[in-house]
Amino acid sequence: MDKLRAVLSGRDESTDQRGVIETVNEASTLGWGTRVKGFIACMVLGLGCSVLGVGCLFIPKIGITLFIVFYTFGNICSLASTMFLMGPVKQLKRMCDKTRAFATAVMLTCLVLTLCAAFWWKIFGLALLFVILQVWLVVHPICKGCSTEIFLHAVQYVYEVVAPEKLSPLTAGRVWPFIDTQE
Repeated sequence: MDKLRAVLSGRDESTDQRGVIETVNEASTLGWGTRVKGFIACMVLGLGCSVLGVGCLFIPKIGITLFIVFYTFGNICSLASTMFLMGPVKQLKRMCDKTRAFATAVMLTCLVLTLCAAFWWKIFGLALLFVILQVWLVVHPICKGCSTEIFLHAVQYVYEVVAPEKLSPLTAGRVWPFIDTQE
């Protein structure tokens, strides 16, 4: 529109001092209303996928796989929803902040390893462990004290109940394979 005005008003194009980056930024910047709509749409999609995944957990044979896919996709959508509010560059800068870099790396690694464990390695107990790690990374900053205890109980449940066939004879009878609880 500015170029049309410049041509119609007779301004010379060489006097326009705007750079390419400013022009691209201006063309791709979303208004506040659009940002809120994008945030709400992505967050609803993410939460819907997570709830759908939990509902699919009770389907025989393929339920765990569907749960893993929907839950991981829901986390990705929820993470993308905050990019609408802040903008992708600011979100990535905050995620890579020195206080958040480790948690970001662990979260993104868990997202990838969850899908690898479900589809490539076909070890569903390990995939559920990575899902539990994803939940812990989301819940831990919200309630610091209680989430660690919940996380440890969930890991113990996966380790003992979901994947007992993966226990080696050396770790049988121990709650944690790396902590000797027997006397």
